Amino acid sequence: MPKDKGDSFFGPRPDVGTPELQLPDELREPLRNHLEQLREYYIQIDWAQRAGFGKRPALVVIDLALGWTQPGSQMGSNVDPVVEATCDALAAARQANIPIFFTSWDLDVHELPELRPKKCVSDISESNASLYDLDPRLERRPNEKLFLKRYASCFKGTNFHQMLTSLGVDTLIVTGLSTSHCVYATCRDASECFHVIIPREAVGERCEIMHMVNLVDMDIDLGDVMPLTEVADYLENLPLADSSTPT
Repeated sequence: MPKDKGDSFFGPRPDVGTPELQLPDELREPLRNHLEQLREYYIQIDWAQRAGFGKRPALVVIDLALGWTQPGSQMGSNVDPVVEATCDALAAARQANIPIFFTSWDLDVHELPELRPKKCVSDISESNASLYDLDPRLERRPNEKLFLKRYASCFKGTNFHQMLTSLGVDTLIVTGLSTSHCVYATCRDASECFHVIIPREAVGERCEIMHMVNLVDMDIDLGDVMPLTEVADYLENLPLADSSTPT
C-alpha cells in the first residue's frame, strides 16, 4: 500500500505544542520511524485499511477556543499551525456547502465540587469564561452550528449524532484539539456509524509524543489520517450540497 503524501505518515513537523512537552531531538526521528514501522506492520496483517469517504460529509472543529489556542493560558499552547490548517479545511468545506459544526466546553460555574473533574483543575471561572469563546480566526458563520459539551467526545451528552443523521451525513471530517483526548474520543464514537477522516495538519496536541502515538492509533483503528490537501481535493470535487447546518 502506498504511503501518504509528504515526508512520512506524519508529514513535515510543524512547530506545535508546549515547548516543555516536545521530544528531545535525539528521540524524535527514531520514534517517528518506529511508529511508522508499527503502522506498516498493522497494514500487512490487514488492519489500518482505508475506509474512504462517503457521499455526504460534515466537518467538525473541536475546541479551538481561546483557552486552548492562546499559549499564555493554563490549557493553551502554540497551535497556530493547527488553527491555520483548520481554516483551510473550513474554506474548502464552505465552498462545498457541507454542514459545519464547532464545539467548546460547557462551563458551569456553579457545578458541585464533587462533580468537577478530578484529574485536571481548571483555572477558568466566571471572570474569564471568555476563554471558551471560539478563536476569531475561524470566522464562524451564523449557519455553522456551535454546541457545548462536558465530555471529551462530541457525541457524549449531546445531540450531535442526531444532528448528523438528520442531515444524512455519512462522513465526519474531524479537526481541532487535542489529538489524544477530545479528537480521539470523538473519532472513537464516530467510527461506529460514520466514515471518519482526520486531516493530519488540522489536529494537534500540546504534547508531541501523545500526538504522534494517537494519530497512528486512530489511523490503524478508527479512521483515515491523510494530508489536508487530499481532503480539500475530495471536497472540491463533491457535488454541491443543497442543505445547510441548523443553527
